[in-house]
Amino acid sequence: MTLVVRDYDEAIRFYVEGLGFTLVEDTPQAGKRWVVVSAGEGAALLLAQAATDAESARVGDQTGGRVGFFLTTDDFDRDHARMTEFGVKFLETPREEVYGKVAVFEDLYGNQWDLLQPARV
Repeated sequence: MTLVVRDYDEAIRFYVEGLGFTLVEDTPQAGKRWVVVSAGEGAALLLAQAATDAESARVGDQTGGRVGFFLTTDDFDRDHARMTEFGVKFLETPREEVYGKVAVFEDLYGNQWDLLQPARV
């Protein structure tokens, strides 16, 4: 999945240090970089620096203000505390739902994510 970002380095810092992702690849290419981060098993994010006015206009609003991304965890409280300490902005108090423990947060550009610890089956 591609996520349009304002700046490669600030995005890498946020996703790696703030959300605990791993930097999988950072390869220079002609006039840009191939930057991939991953939260573990499953999908990875290609961080694509906006190169046009149209792309810049989409930074932080790739899903029209809806939660569009989901970060699952096996320890909600640990990750919520680490992310809060880093300065991640949570938009609500963590809550228990039938599907698990969840709270909506914003990435550094304003895209909305769920931090989710699935309920035990």
